[in-house]
Amino acid sequence: MSRGRAPEFDVIIVGAGVIGAVMASVLLARRLSSPGRVAVVADQFAADSIGSDWDLRVFALSRASERLLKVCGVWDLLPAGRVFPYERMCVFDASGTPNGPGSLGFDCAELGEPNLGYIVDGKALQWQCLQSARAAGAVLIEGTVQGVDAGDSDVMLSLSDGRELRGSLLAAADGTDSKTRQLLGIETAGHAYNQDALVAHVQTAKGHANTAWQRFLSSGPVAFLPLNDGRCSIVWSVARPQADLLRAMDPPAFGEALTEASGAVLGQCTLTTKLASFPLKLQYAVDYARPRAVLLGDAAHVVHPLAGQGLNLGLLDCAALSEVLVEAGGAPNFGDFKHLRRYERWRRSENVIATAALDGLERLFSNSDARSVGLRTAGLGAVARMPLVKRGFARRALGLAGDLPEFLKAV
Repeated sequence: MSRGRAPEFDVIIVGAGVIGAVMASVLLARRLSSPGRVAVVADQFAADSIGSDWDLRVFALSRASERLLKVCGVWDLLPAGRVFPYERMCVFDASGTPNGPGSLGFDCAELGEPNLGYIVDGKALQWQCLQSARAAGAVLIEGTVQGVDAGDSDVMLSLSDGRELRGSLLAAADGTDSKTRQLLGIETAGHAYNQDALVAHVQTAKGHANTAWQRFLSSGPVAFLPLNDGRCSIVWSVARPQADLLRAMDPPAFGEALTEASGAVLGQCTLTTKLASFPLKLQYAVDYARPRAVLLGDAAHVVHPLAGQGLNLGLLDCAALSEVLVEAGGAPNFGDFKHLRRYERWRRSENVIATAALDGLERLFSNSDARSVGLRTAGLGAVARMPLVKRGFARRALGLAGDLPEFLKAV
């Protein structure tokens, strides 16, 4: 049903995290919309930029994500001290050793790339993405979403204070527990891992050598992400009872436990920050699109952090949606369901591949029986001996392979 007057906005985005802010920026950067015609709605907006130390939340960004952030005008404005390029990656099983049997290594030199990606401070990234969206002309609206009503010619978003916003398209980027997704009647599926991810920054006795290290244990993987000050940011996925024990430890005891879990790959570990944690689960939306509405990022899919791909997948959602809207031929057509279904088919197929692969890896490496250990060792060794297969894995992780939007293939 038509409401008789033109929408106030071309696109209304719910969520002011990295995904929501980047979606706003890319719409404006690619001239798909004009300043003042893209709204970003959130309960509240971040009030400050970066702290004196690295945020406990860091992201490993791929080359495709780097290219998208450059298009959005974000990349060059990130503080240099909060972006660190890493050159190598070493993945090894608890039964193996780094650079030995049961391990797999990647080096940017083998790919002809300057690095394998970047470790970026989460708080700095979110702040700069939001500031870039604001500077490009996005309208930031503080309010709590209360209702969604999609019509023939527009979609209406109702806020708890009585305000109503009307747009041609609604993009839900409000995270794992997306209220917008619920209001759209989109269900989710998946399962809990019954694990928590423990995150902190640590000093190690040995230098990280610009390398991301990951050891797979039966209780979950432990990853060391290199920072520019010589420390590492850790992401340690463990079963919830073990997580409770680790959280209760004093810093020296936690450092000892982490050193043992890592196989002392970087020597003695010393905690330099507080410890934080979050529960892990696999979740995916049954649908990515409804008439005049789409899901982005964690609102559409949540994956295990073992490969650090969650944010990269969400950023590719933003890039793909912008490409589809280019094909739509203008803002009045943004909500046309046939175009939104194209976005849904494109991104769901790509995200299903990533989700299945990460879930399969978690299941394989969490199994400690002799057959699974043998399969893991043989598999890692086989990939290490097949340069083309190994290169394919690395290029996909970098965002240089797969069904990419044309504008990200070379920037």
